[in-house]
Amino acid sequence: MRPLYLVLLLWLVGCQGAAPPDERPDTLVDLATVRSGPQVQAEALDGAIRQQPDNTELLARRASLRLAAGQPSAALRDVAEALKLDDEDGDLYFLQARAYRALGQLTQALAAARAAADNGYNAPDLPLLEGETYLAARQYPAALASLDRTLRLDPDQPAALFYKGLALAAVQDTTQALGYLQTALAREPRQPEILHQLAALLNAYRVPEEAATYAAKGLRLDSASGALHYDYGRQLELLGRLDSARYYYRRALALDTSQYRADYRLALAAAQRGQRPASVIPHLRRALRQNPRLPQARAILAEALEAQRRLPEALRQYRMLVLENPGNQHWTYKVWKVAEVVRASLPDSLRPPVRYYPRPAVPNSSPARPQAVDLLPSLPPR
Repeated sequence: MRPLYLVLLLWLVGCQGAAPPDERPDTLVDLATVRSGPQVQAEALDGAIRQQPDNTELLARRASLRLAAGQPSAALRDVAEALKLDDEDGDLYFLQARAYRALGQLTQALAAARAAADNGYNAPDLPLLEGETYLAARQYPAALASLDRTLRLDPDQPAALFYKGLALAAVQDTTQALGYLQTALAREPRQPEILHQLAALLNAYRVPEEAATYAAKGLRLDSASGALHYDYGRQLELLGRLDSARYYYRRALALDTSQYRADYRLALAAAQRGQRPASVIPHLRRALRQNPRLPQARAILAEALEAQRRLPEALRQYRMLVLENPGNQHWTYKVWKVAEVVRASLPDSLRPPVRYYPRPAVPNSSPARPQAVDLLPSLPPR
C-alpha cells in the first residue's frame, strides 16, 4: 500500500496537468465559412416558400431581403408572384417601386408608386421615393412637390431635407438649397454625402474657404471618397494652390475613375502650363465620354491630336465641333484643312476623288439622247 503523501502528490500533479473546463481554450471558427446577411436570410426562406407557394407575406419578405442584398431583379420576380395572388396590397406595390428604382427604371418606379398610393399605402417613405425618383429624372417641380409632402408628414426627415436641397440647387435657388442641406447635416452630422454636396455647391459659387470646412470634415469620415477628394482639390485650385489641387485630383481618380471633373481639371492645367499634348489627351478622352459638353474640352483635345499628328482622330473631333457650333468659320476651316492633309496621305487606290465642279442633277431618270447634227452642205468646186 502506497504512503498517503505519495497518493496526494500524484493527485496534485494530475490536477496541474489538466486545466479546468472554464479555462480551456475555445476552438476558433473559420470566419470564411460563416455566411450571414440578407442574401443568406432570403435563401433560408426558399424551403418555406416551396411548402407555402401562396403565402404573399413570405414572398414579400424574401423580396425585401433580396433587395437589401442588391438583387433587385430577383426581388421583382418575388413581387410579381405575390401580386398575382393579391393585386390590392399597397405594400407590395411600394416594394415593386423600390426594386424598379434600384434598377434605374424611373418610369416604372413612379407608376408602381402611384399604384401603392391607390391601394392605401400612405407612409412618408412613399412621397420620399417619388421625390428622389423625380429628382433622378430631372423633373424638379414634381420632385419638390413630392418632397414637400414628405416633410409635411415628417418635418425632420433628413433624406427629404437633403433631396430638397439638391432640387433647389438644380433650379438655381442657392440660398434655400444651402439652408436645407445644412439642416439635413444637423440631423445627420456624420453623413459624408451631405458634406460632399455642400462642398460642391459652395465651390460652384466660389466660396472655397467654407467649402474646405465641409470637404475636410467629410474626408475624416470617409477617406476613400473620390468625390470629397475632388471637392478638396477644387477649393485648393480656387485658392490658387494649384500643385496641391492636382495632387487631390489625381487621388480622386485613383479612388474613383468616374470623377471626370478631376480629369477635366488636370487636362486644363496641363494645357495652360504648355505640357506635352500626350499628357492631355487621355484625361480629355475620359472626361468627354462622361460629359460631352465640357467647355473647351473638345477643342483642346482636337488641337492636341493634331499636334501629335493623329490627324484622322483630330478630324473626327473637328467635325463634332462643327456640329456643336454650326456656322463657326474657324472650325469649318479646320475641318477642310485637316481633311485635305488626311486625303493627301492616303495611297492612290484609297484616295477619294475631288469634285471641284459637280454636275447638276439630271431632272429625268433617263438621260436625254443628243440631237442629230446636220451635215454642212458641200461646197462646189472652184
